[in-house]
Amino acid sequence: PRLLWPADGEKTVRHRIAADPLWADTYQAIQLSTDRMLAQPTVEYRKEGRRLLAQSRRALGLVVHLAFLHRMTGDPRYRDRAVREMRAAAAFPDWNPSHFLDTAEMTLAFAIGYDWLYGALTADERTLIRTAIEQKGLAPYLGAPNRPGWERGGNNWNQVCHAGMVGGALALLEENPARADEVVSRALAGLPAAMRVYDPDGTYPEGPGYWTYGTTFNVALIAMLESALGTDFDLARAPGFLKSGDFMLHTSGPTGRYFNFSDCGELTGANPALWWFARRAQRPDWLWFDAPRLRAEVDDAIARRGHHSPDRFFPFTLIWAPDQPARVEPAARAWRGDGPNPIATFRTAWTSDAAAFLAVKAGSPGASHGHMDVGSFIYEANGVRWSEDLGMQGYHAMESRGLNIWDSAPGADRWRIFRYHNRAHSTLLVDDREQAVRGRSVITGFTNTPARMGCTIDLGPVYVGQLAAAVRTFTLQPDGRASIEDHVTGGTNA
Repeated sequence: PRLLWPADGEKTVRHRIAADPLWADTYQAIQLSTDRMLAQPTVEYRKEGRRLLAQSRRALGLVVHLAFLHRMTGDPRYRDRAVREMRAAAAFPDWNPSHFLDTAEMTLAFAIGYDWLYGALTADERTLIRTAIEQKGLAPYLGAPNRPGWERGGNNWNQVCHAGMVGGALALLEENPARADEVVSRALAGLPAAMRVYDPDGTYPEGPGYWTYGTTFNVALIAMLESALGTDFDLARAPGFLKSGDFMLHTSGPTGRYFNFSDCGELTGANPALWWFARRAQRPDWLWFDAPRLRAEVDDAIARRGHHSPDRFFPFTLIWAPDQPARVEPAARAWRGDGPNPIATFRTAWTSDAAAFLAVKAGSPGASHGHMDVGSFIYEANGVRWSEDLGMQGYHAMESRGLNIWDSAPGADRWRIFRYHNRAHSTLLVDDREQAVRGRSVITGFTNTPARMGCTIDLGPVYVGQLAAAVRTFTLQPDGRASIEDHVTGGTNA
């Protein structure tokens, strides 16, 4: 094994399990969850609309868990079930390359299964898995007549799809080194387009939920390059990337829920990639929320004997984590993150569940997965989220009604959806009109003193042709009171 968790990596994990009760319990939770997978049916070629993604994600989660436990225990039941899963997916007519996320996640599942179980696979099994990676994973990418848009795109597709292709190519490095060179070279050329969004402060413009998706695969890609080739070609040094632990820390409120701006849900869970960040940057304070989330998930899995739905990367918590988790209180109670979708957050305390929390958003509706939520905010106090954001809506439910929700031009179907329009957000609505899709607002002032925390956003650019000027000021007082004050000038600024 050389991908993500190289040969003899089991020793490090066993050391962690022996050194700390949390890791011992995490391992037990993984065992219980994986044991339930032994009897579950294999994936099926069953799409939801245009997506096979649910099946690809299920396969990835099953293979990661099963191969992980086979390496830890040597129990052939885990090997056999993982092989059965890959046989089922290898028999699919394709891995749905028209929605390439599906292909990428399935390719990564097969790459990890091939690599981690290599010594336990028969020659026929290796051939089966290798052929599937080549024909259903890599061929639709390398053999396409045109370069796919995601290859140099600026959102999570870039990160996820490159990770899947690099995993597949590096798993088969000996069979075709020239192909691996091409795939890695194209990833190194294309991935910076997605990683630029972290510059300068680590803010992820698609929200913390999509950070978990895109950034986890970005971390996996970096880890694969390091483990297989001995270098990440300085990807982890991209401006703002390692700072994004701050983004994930500060976008969680005292209730533990995310600031769910744009296409982001508010529910949270333990995040294996964040443990990679905390160890890499030596920032245990970034785990302030994630450590208790992990503890709660582990306790729930043990209490329910594995009857839960673990994150498909859950075993990577033990692979990427520090030897002994230390919970360290963060220092800053206010944070500002600039970038394509700037945000700011303020809180009265870290140690009280009743603390007040105010999170605000600038940016543009035209950002990836964007809403007309520029100037919106959430507010928590005394354990209650008083000002809500509706967040994402299921894509298939809207697509199945014939709505083209991926066209973000002014007046497009996307803005006919209630929760995407500024009607549904805690911001200004002028004559029932849309915010300017191509406008972009910035944070023009930021204050963090013992007497006052707050910021100012110039909303004028997203109300072009509707208002001559619009400025919104947010303040969080030491006693938890929040104020939102608008200065609006009538007329137009067109």
